[in-house]
Formats: sequence, structure tokens, C-alpha cells
Amino acid sequence: MADIYDIVVIGGGAAGFTAGMYGARDRRHTLLIEKFAAGGQVLNCEHIENYPGFPDGVAGYSFGPMLQQQAMNMGLEMKMAEVQSLQLDGTLKVLQTDDGEVRAKTLIVATGSSFTTLNIPGEEEFLGNGVSHCASCDGAFFMDQPVAVIGGGDAALDEGLHLTQYASHVTILHRREELRACQLLQERAHSTEKISFRWNTVVRAIEGEGTVQHIQIEDVKTGERSQLEVSGVFPFLGLTPNTQFLNGLVPLDERGQILVDLCMRTATPGILAAGDARHASVRQLASSAGDGATAALTAIRYLQTNQWEG
Repeated sequence: MADIYDIVVIGGGAAGFTAGMYGARDRRHTLLIEKFAAGGQVLNCEHIENYPGFPDGVAGYSFGPMLQQQAMNMGLEMKMAEVQSLQLDGTLKVLQTDDGEVRAKTLIVATGSSFTTLNIPGEEEFLGNGVSHCASCDGAFFMDQPVAVIGGGDAALDEGLHLTQYASHVTILHRREELRACQLLQERAHSTEKISFRWNTVVRAIEGEGTVQHIQIEDVKTGERSQLEVSGVFPFLGLTPNTQFLNGLVPLDERGQILVDLCMRTATPGILAAGDARHASVRQLASSAGDGATAALTAIRYLQTNQWEG
């Protein structure tokens, strides 16, 4: 019979490791399951400048391991595995992973999100051969070549600015006339000579021979189609929550995010959610860490009292 943990956390981002740290610090038998590496999406960030306590900023590839080390110093256990499904066995939460079964009294879902795809011809074909979701990982492959960034939020502008270190030119394509990114990033992008914008524009296809050579674009107002010569395409259209494994055991909103109350509780006793995976998340590192702390403290109270409401 598998060990029964007091708290199992799924996801190794800021929310997950904070929850794991709080659980372990309270001397609860706590396990964190992560399928990739410590830090989650933050690993793609070359420079994090808005997390408290780092006045000069911090690289994502440094921040992730620091989260892991701090939590494990408190006694958190960690398992590298992918959760495939969730079932209930009475009040126990039973997780099937690709590395065996895990059983828990309480479960904190901090699985974050994955990049939303374009779902257009050529996107999957050229992934890794001109299509990328990580400028800091792949930007150097496009030295002195034109690239396109798709999106209008913080991630699109942040990654676009990073790409100017390598690319000959960065075209940011946005389906609307106004950006959603914060004003600071907008000011930086508009003042950078290597960046230009195509408004009211969507990408209909990514084409090339072996690698990306051009994209087919369309003006959503006029319907006019044209071709843009680029060697790289970086889609940043938002994020899709990683909640498919929940098998309908907790209510989700229309976007697939987990519905929770202010204490991070779902409608199912003993299951909580934190970070990007939960409804109404603002998708910031600082708020995710706060979610993780709240979820862990709520789980601890549940373990103490066996009361879910109130």
C-alpha cells in the first residue's frame, strides 16, 4: 500500500513550492509532484523584475531552483512524475502518475498553465524548427533574422524585447488595436527601433521548407491577406490551465480554471487550488506565492479540524 501523505501538491512553480514549504514547515507529511523542473513557466523568464525582495531582478533559471531548495530545506519531499488522473477513495485523494500511485488526505492543485496554441497549419510541423514559445531559450538561433511575435500581453512584449538582442527585426502582430501589456513594457517596445507592430492582424498559416520562411497573415477588419517573411514565430496568446486530469471531480469555469473560494478551497473537501490553475488568478509570481501559502494553511486547518466550511 502506498504511503498516505497529509498534503500532496501538484506543480513546482511559485504556488506549488510555497504551499509545499508551508506544509513541510508545519511538520505535515508533504509531497510535491512536478513533471518537468523546479520553477515551471518562470524558467522561461530571463529577467524577473517585479518579485519582491529582488531589487536588481532575478533570472528565472535561478529563481526556480531557489524555490525548490528553500522548500526542501523545510523537509518537503519531491517526486518527478506526471499526474495522469485523480480519483477519490472515501476521503482520500488517489493520484495515478507515470511513476505509480500517490495517496493524500489533502491535495493542492498548482499545475499552472500551458501556452495556448494557434491551431493553424504549420504550427505543430515547425515547432522547434522556427516556432518557439521561449525567446530566452531559442532567440540566439535567429541572429540577424526577422521574427514575428504573436500577442499583445506582457509575455508577448517581454519576449519581443528580448528577441531584439538577436533578430534583425521583430514584428509584433496583435488582433486588436490596443495592447494588453503593462504600460512600462508598452513604452519600452514603442521606443525600440527594432520593433514594429501590425494591428488587427491574425496569422493563418506558417510556411517554409524544413524551417519557417514566411507566415500568411490576415487583416481582421478588411479581410485582406498578405505574406510576411520571417524565420521565427513566437506565439504568446495566453495560457490554458493544466486541469484536464481532474476528471470532473471539482468544478471548473468556462476557461478550465478551478473554482475556489478566498481560502483556495474547491467544492470537494480536501482539494484546493493555487496559482494560474485557479479561477480569477492574476497570473503573477507574487500572487501565486500568496495563493500557495493560503492553500497550505487551509489544508492544515482541515487536517486539524476535519471541517471544510467556515
